[in-house]
Amino acid sequence: MINITKSYLPPLEEYVKHLEGIWERVHLTNNGPLVRQLEEELKSYLGIEHLHFCSNGTIVLQMAIKALGLTKEIITTPFSYCASTHAILWENCTPVFADVRAEDFTIDPDKIEALITENTEAILATHVYGNLCQIDAIEALARKHNLKVIYDGAHSFGVTYKGKSALAYGDISTCSFHATKVFHTVEGGLVVSHDPEVTEKLNLYRSFGHRFDDYIDIGINGKNSEFHAAMGLCTLPKVPELIEARKHRFALYDTKLNTARLQRPVIQPGISYNYAYYPIVLESEAKLLEVKTALEQIQVNPRRYFYPSLNTLPFLKSTQPCPISEDIALRVLCLPMYPDLEEEVIDQVCTIVNKLL
Repeated sequence: MINITKSYLPPLEEYVKHLEGIWERVHLTNNGPLVRQLEEELKSYLGIEHLHFCSNGTIVLQMAIKALGLTKEIITTPFSYCASTHAILWENCTPVFADVRAEDFTIDPDKIEALITENTEAILATHVYGNLCQIDAIEALARKHNLKVIYDGAHSFGVTYKGKSALAYGDISTCSFHATKVFHTVEGGLVVSHDPEVTEKLNLYRSFGHRFDDYIDIGINGKNSEFHAAMGLCTLPKVPELIEARKHRFALYDTKLNTARLQRPVIQPGISYNYAYYPIVLESEAKLLEVKTALEQIQVNPRRYFYPSLNTLPFLKSTQPCPISEDIALRVLCLPMYPDLEEEVIDQVCTIVNKLL
């Protein structure tokens, strides 16, 4: 089966070398030397001063909301993985959904301002498929209305805007290092803050809010292990070549697909892209299901990503209509995209999609 993503694995001997050190030290977790080393290498790679390597990309969103003291309304996007909305709800805040831009599927700053009330405390925006939000407009709105900004950068590792990492923006940015991502640690996440006080809160939250026998603040178990850090240390040096390999396959899709009959998100000007996903938007949900079924018959497994539009989740107490997101979520399909995807598979996929168009 050809899946939408395939995890990169480094040469086994590179990983085993780190395992030998773990066996020698018997330091498996609790801010071990490999975790600290990975954090330093990530700081260098990203050009960021303060960050914390954590257990996954959802818990860092929860920690971000808690660290900023948010308790009321957070304006967010309906076009994202469910983790962004779940984190808001889990922290007993209220998600308020602003619709997305039709051209790139990121949250629309023009729709945000009308939703701001006396209870609005923050904007939680998702960089979609590695394509960045309208950062300048969002941060101008935040300054105007004294709001905090959290960026869910789960897809944005390796992306830069105006020469800076995508994760360098906002009051807090987060990232996922899940096995399916451009850079991964099998399971993992990252949280970035530029405020030393908030950074210290995040550090405490990650480890139950205490240092040794001194209990300082509320906390949670957001730590990650030496085994996960070892995978990150093996994978991080390969990121530039992995992105280049993705770029080549992205270009093949662009060349071989009948893009005149498809909608594709427009990449924002000024960014260096990471080619994380290859989404196509079909003319209808019926056509999407037809294409999906045909691909599955040749053992290719595309994904409806993101689906459904999060403002339609059945357990929300209240919501807002988001017609653009709701429409795109019904029609978007992500095709296989990973560094060693064979060209013959791309040919097969494109042949079937073009035929059904």
